Amino acid sequence: MEHSPGFLALVADAKTRVRETTPEEVHRRQQAGSRFHFVDVREDGEWEKGHARGAVHLSKGIIERDVETTVADRDAEIILYCGGGFRSALAADALQKMGYRHVFSMDGGWRQWTALGYPVERG
Repeated sequence: MEHSPGFLALVADAKTRVRETTPEEVHRRQQAGSRFHFVDVREDGEWEKGHARGAVHLSKGIIERDVETTVADRDAEIILYCGGGFRSALAADALQKMGYRHVFSMDGGWRQWTALGYPVERG
């Protein structure tokens, strides 16, 4: 997907403040039974077509509005993902500004998750 220069600059700026993880690390941690909130920030239509097993849905358009009812603990670990890691970086930056201290963006996102054959759910 071609992204506009302004969007890419915004993402690059957010990534200077956001910690990132990989699908491989997230899957390893799931397999090990680690506890964290796994949040899909893609749009509703993307979520309905398929999402990572164990994820909850808070699209980028509403995450700031609804995150406090889903994850009240600002010390909880939250791993966000989108299609490739750009929107999740922007959302992670916003959550950090809201006081969440253990937020990560999954670089590579849904595309990398599915390319690696990790578990997904539909609908």
